[in-house]
Amino acid sequence: MQMVQSKGSRGLRLGGAMALSFHASQIFINCDYFPAEFSLVATVKIPKLQPKTNQYIFSLVEETSDSLLLGLRVSNNHLHFITMPTGKRGRSRLSYKDIGLDDNRWHTMVLAITGPYATLTLDCGLPLQLKQAQSFPTSLSTRGSRFYIGSRRRWRGRFSGLLRQLVLLPGSDATPQLCPTSYPSLAELSIPQVLTSTPLLPDHQGQVYAYEAETRVTVGNPPLCSRTEHGQLWFNAQSKGLLICDGLSWRDLLQNRERLDYVEDYQDLYTGSETFDIEIFSIRPEGLFMAAANRDSRPGSGIYKWSNGLFQLYQNISTHKAQAWKYFTVGNMIFLVVANSREVEPEVSIIFRWNKRQRRFIRYQTLKTHAARDWEAFIIHNQSFLVVANHRQESNHNIQSVIYRWNPNTKLFEVNQTLSTSGAYDWEFFTVGPYHFLAVANTFDGQTTTISSTIYVWVNGRFQTFQNIPTLGATDWETFQINGRFFLAVANSQKVSEHGPNVYSINSTVYELNMLTQSFIPFQDILTHSAVDWEFFSVGEEKFLVVANSHDGISYSQNSVVYRWQGYEGFVPVHSLPTFGCRDWEYFSTEDGSFLIYSSATSRLSKVFKLKTY
Repeated sequence: MQMVQSKGSRGLRLGGAMALSFHASQIFINCDYFPAEFSLVATVKIPKLQPKTNQYIFSLVEETSDSLLLGLRVSNNHLHFITMPTGKRGRSRLSYKDIGLDDNRWHTMVLAITGPYATLTLDCGLPLQLKQAQSFPTSLSTRGSRFYIGSRRRWRGRFSGLLRQLVLLPGSDATPQLCPTSYPSLAELSIPQVLTSTPLLPDHQGQVYAYEAETRVTVGNPPLCSRTEHGQLWFNAQSKGLLICDGLSWRDLLQNRERLDYVEDYQDLYTGSETFDIEIFSIRPEGLFMAAANRDSRPGSGIYKWSNGLFQLYQNISTHKAQAWKYFTVGNMIFLVVANSREVEPEVSIIFRWNKRQRRFIRYQTLKTHAARDWEAFIIHNQSFLVVANHRQESNHNIQSVIYRWNPNTKLFEVNQTLSTSGAYDWEFFTVGPYHFLAVANTFDGQTTTISSTIYVWVNGRFQTFQNIPTLGATDWETFQINGRFFLAVANSQKVSEHGPNVYSINSTVYELNMLTQSFIPFQDILTHSAVDWEFFSVGEEKFLVVANSHDGISYSQNSVVYRWQGYEGFVPVHSLPTFGCRDWEYFSTEDGSFLIYSSATSRLSKVFKLKTY
């Protein structure tokens, strides 16, 4: 048995020649019968399991006959609770399907047995209830039996993951004792002292535990740093730096700290037509890609691959006035969804799936949309969602935007919820602690751009209004964190009303989440010129925002500005980049360095800039 720290939390890896076990009489001292109502609480981290692989988290075995009386078993994307009904041959098995336990992440499960009902609560999410053919035995004798932790007494079926918590609690559902919590995947009921977050100090008078910690070596964007990665080391091969996750951000242990010096013109990229959006993503082991949302239907939109230090055309995909792309995954499936905006009914946007054999994206599913401007993909409680920003239907801007949820049985996205929007242009999903938010950028209600954009919060399986924020033709939300502070930046594009001229040079605003008022409050106003996008990025320990200025009412030739975070001063302009009809900015890193790319809504020319550091 070995103690391992993984993603910031400690667990036990059960191994060795002898299975970990103890006699049932050590628990059932005064009564030999297993409780008829109980909860099983387990916190585990399970690597991806191969099909037809079964592993036991624990089992109760009758010693003389080797009969399995009770067991909790995991297999590929499944959880099984196995019992032996009283007075009957064979076993009873309850199976929870498509719950995603074996994804190499920490999960806390509560399995509550009450009469004929078995209720599974995973990571304090929505309970999943199954009904057994008959109630759990009221007189299951444990006399002459043993508990086996991480096995079923045999070598085959041994648990290969990490075990942090395993509790048997007689009585009703134990979920209220664990939930809600700020860290649902690591909800604690009873954790052994040796596995707590207190640093381990060698005790020469007692046992010294074997111990190891995870490290990562990467080139490019930093890996996720949250409480689950607390204590994890990251070696950045590009900057030759060793960093540690403090639960919020990566902190230097040893690093050659980079600072942004200047921005260098690197590549002129001519796309098939004007480009309204770019999406940067990686596919292993293929490499780095960029999807361009192009206006013209022919040749459609281009997929570009980073090769020999440049973006080169890789695939053309048929689209219709494409406004945006979104890359996302569901399990091991890779997708791209395009927001088409033909503005001719019937209008559909399309999901494309990556075909590993053909090494191309192929059409997968069509979804009805209305002048779609954006897609956002997100995951809540292991469920995958998509939301579309429907801009208008004919001349009506006040319509419904739609949230879709992935159905693991049909393997399709299905309508889950609709939200009223006004000329929706962008969706932004973000998480603060245990709370999930979705912000929409409302642009126009048919009369004016001086309207409210809305932030929604996830409550009881649906999004509900959290806060309305006044905006001026909002076209983009960008969320980011700096030193544990949460920010939202809105790109305001123009002030349009029934009376008076349109105004394009207006303030865009950075908002900060105030924990006391539990609302986003204005932090900084920044003068922009028909801003249509914000992009947040980091160079070393420095934080930056770059804005896409597109028009000042006279010309599309505008300087887009890079702002650097300077603490109390907020964001201060440091670089001014000439752009033409700038529509979107994206930051990316490769082994060749760090880059910014912008697309133009008025020209075929997109440009890649290299960030020069010292």
